[in-house]
Amino acid sequence: MGDWALSDFVIITGLNKSFMNNIKIQCRACRTQFPFSGPISACPTCGGGWLDARYARVEELTRDNGASQWTAVLAQRGASLWRYRELLPIQHDENIVTLGEGWTPLIRAHNLGLMLGHNHIYIKDERQGPTGSFKDRQAAVAISTMKEAGITEAVVSSTGNVAIAYSAYCARAGIKLWAFVTSSVPADKMREVALYGSEVIKVAGTYDQAKQIAADFAASKGLFLDRGIKAVAAKEAMKTVAFEVAEQLGSIAAGHDASIPHGNRHPWRAPDWYLQAVSGGLGPVGVMKGFAELGAMGLIHHMPKLACFQSSGCAPMANSFQKGLSQAENILTPLTDITTLATGVPGEAYEVLRELITAYGGLIEAIPDADAFHALHAVAKIDGISIEPATAVAFAGLFKLVREGTIRPDDMVVINCSGHTFPVEKHIIGDQYMRSMAPVYGQAAATHSREEGLLTALEELDNRVQRIAIIEDNPDATRLIRRILQAQGDFLIDEAANGLDGLRLIQQTRPNLVILDLMMPGLDGFGLVEALKAEPALHEIPIIVVTAKELSPIERQRLDGKIKALLQKGSFLDSDLLSDIRQALP
Repeated sequence: MGDWALSDFVIITGLNKSFMNNIKIQCRACRTQFPFSGPISACPTCGGGWLDARYARVEELTRDNGASQWTAVLAQRGASLWRYRELLPIQHDENIVTLGEGWTPLIRAHNLGLMLGHNHIYIKDERQGPTGSFKDRQAAVAISTMKEAGITEAVVSSTGNVAIAYSAYCARAGIKLWAFVTSSVPADKMREVALYGSEVIKVAGTYDQAKQIAADFAASKGLFLDRGIKAVAAKEAMKTVAFEVAEQLGSIAAGHDASIPHGNRHPWRAPDWYLQAVSGGLGPVGVMKGFAELGAMGLIHHMPKLACFQSSGCAPMANSFQKGLSQAENILTPLTDITTLATGVPGEAYEVLRELITAYGGLIEAIPDADAFHALHAVAKIDGISIEPATAVAFAGLFKLVREGTIRPDDMVVINCSGHTFPVEKHIIGDQYMRSMAPVYGQAAATHSREEGLLTALEELDNRVQRIAIIEDNPDATRLIRRILQAQGDFLIDEAANGLDGLRLIQQTRPNLVILDLMMPGLDGFGLVEALKAEPALHEIPIIVVTAKELSPIERQRLDGKIKALLQKGSFLDSDLLSDIRQALP
């Protein structure tokens, strides 16, 4: 990865007046460089397919305050990915095809952070792109380069999101698109692709087979084939995620509004970790290229570690990484419900990701579908963010790394929220997700369907637990616990902010369960436990302690035999609490 170190990425000439691209294309196979003149299919020297853009003479930015002059210009520009247009492979602004993509929010995961004990988890919310996924960036730059090259008809293969994004941007650019999709893509997504006027070709096979059929079709008809990660435009588009994150984290560190681009008003900042689920690997490859360019310009001072996650039912990169292989072992038959990640033949993308992780730190992990769907529910119900299954794989990976201690409590973490939960993906929540009220004359009869999904740990408890008391002096912790419970059943939840009020509440309401903090003003949790056990009418009520305190042996002895479970704040997941509640009750 030496060629990506702080070297020849960026050229900006005429710093005082205007910025112009000076781009060369470098072949990954033979290292040959040649001038950029638009999309091409292969290296003219060796035929290699993986091509990267190199923006030369970076010294002109590092000397004479060049990078600062550029960021000063950025301070005057609007909020879209095209604010960075000098570092994108478009020569003339009139060829830019845009629907307002880029500058998506960077949202702090407040409640998830409380649950995990990490205060610096941020979500790059790519759901808010024009067609609802981070592929809008790719489409905007790729279709713009096609328009600039005079391409009028193109071919793309996709598991859904790329086809939708490319179709929208092709419609705007006046380019006819042939979209090859797998039969596992939901029909509603295919209809959306067709709505934009694209030709939809459904392939009854894997995504890798669809890619090959699309390539054969393009070759037979003499049409332009979008080559995704191997081509220049897609990687250049994804690096704008890194630019935005560094600019936004700079605002956050300065205590200012990260929704407003600031340019040179604050120092830019890289996270300690960048997390994303991967299929072909385009997102992380492009994002890390972006961070490397920022480092080359002196705008950031360290590279983030990279954590990539795949569905364990189709995890050629993760499996090969765990084995220490330099090339990926392909998976010919994906076994996952998360179709957007079902790429079994990653090719060179794995090699590039492995080189990035070797250079900067990180890992590639496989995540079971069940863990992903659990995470999907947790993120929606705890922090109010509805994510697509691919993003849920990344969140499940985050939970795993936090529990293992790989990600430390003080690490700054950014996770790519690559797309929105589409209602057509019914396996996420099932069909029985609502309750119906059917009034009958003279009486009301209601039929209740049982909630289905993966977060149903309290399913059988709804009939047994009617009342839960939360005794906790931290309002954020109370809110988190209450939200976990509310998301899982119909409970009457009472709250008290100190031990004395909690004791009175329990005496009055006789709850079926008490969830208790230990460190509280007045009567602390230890005293409250002892008071409950001393009253015959209350001593059988099960108690779960949730505390941030590291207990000494003496303190553990005070609780021994008196409580049903002990959870450490910042180290439990919602499923841990729900499991302990189920076990605490008869």
